[in-house]
Amino acid sequence: MAKIVAVHGIGQQFKGDAIIHREWWPALLSGLHLAGADLKDECELDCAFYGHLFRKPGSLAARDSYGPNDVASGEALLLELLWQAAAEIEPQTVPSPDAYARDETLARIPQLIQRALSALSRSSFWANLSQAAMIGDLKQVVLYLNDRDINEKVLQIVVGKIAPDTRVVIGHSLGSVVAYEALCRRPENVTSFLTFGSPLGIRNLIFEKVTPLPNTMGIGAWPGRVKTWTNISDRGDIVALEKKLAPFFGNEVHDILVNNGSDAHHGERYLTTKDAGEAIAAALWERKS
Repeated sequence: MAKIVAVHGIGQQFKGDAIIHREWWPALLSGLHLAGADLKDECELDCAFYGHLFRKPGSLAARDSYGPNDVASGEALLLELLWQAAAEIEPQTVPSPDAYARDETLARIPQLIQRALSALSRSSFWANLSQAAMIGDLKQVVLYLNDRDINEKVLQIVVGKIAPDTRVVIGHSLGSVVAYEALCRRPENVTSFLTFGSPLGIRNLIFEKVTPLPNTMGIGAWPGRVKTWTNISDRGDIVALEKKLAPFFGNEVHDILVNNGSDAHHGERYLTTKDAGEAIAAALWERKS
């Protein structure tokens, strides 16, 4: 079994485990090379794929029918947070949501949902994606967190990949939430947890909904037997609304900021950083990261 298990994020339903492995393997090696390490066997990386669970049966385009009226309340709240973050990060291209009345919400005004979708389409995160695709991505997050059937199916796939000899688990975007819950359920001998562009710190919508729930002091459970948790985010990554996860899960979390360029949320760009390579190398060869 693989020493490294990686868990992808949203919008991957038209790919597969082999495709993601083909994309992530050279990126992982590049990060390791910067850290002065290397891996020879591609089988050391296993990519847990769950995207097919969000692909509509009998359709060549799973997201081609969504419109503003399909945005439910939970999705609207997430949409509003992403809009606010994108406007702060890219004020020259993304209009601010501050113009709409403070006593209204996106969930109550369909026109504002349309405006938010239009604004986010100008962001680098959702550039070149249709509004239907954007809505579909939002729905994947909300479905995973609120649909027990989907949640369990996703977790079974990821938990099934964590073997006794697995040492590193990597979670990107929504995959960081999935990987966290999987590690809490099946820790095995995983010593290193890496999260890239993680939304785990989004209050009310994500942080308070993970399993196990945060304690009465508002601190999330530590994932399994993990010795080192490295959380890497880009300042321009709107999905990682909270760049630091230490305030949520304890000071043992090592929070790192990187620069991924124009595609801040891209999983492979996170993997190619020296920071990611050092964290992975430290776990595989018991180095100091």
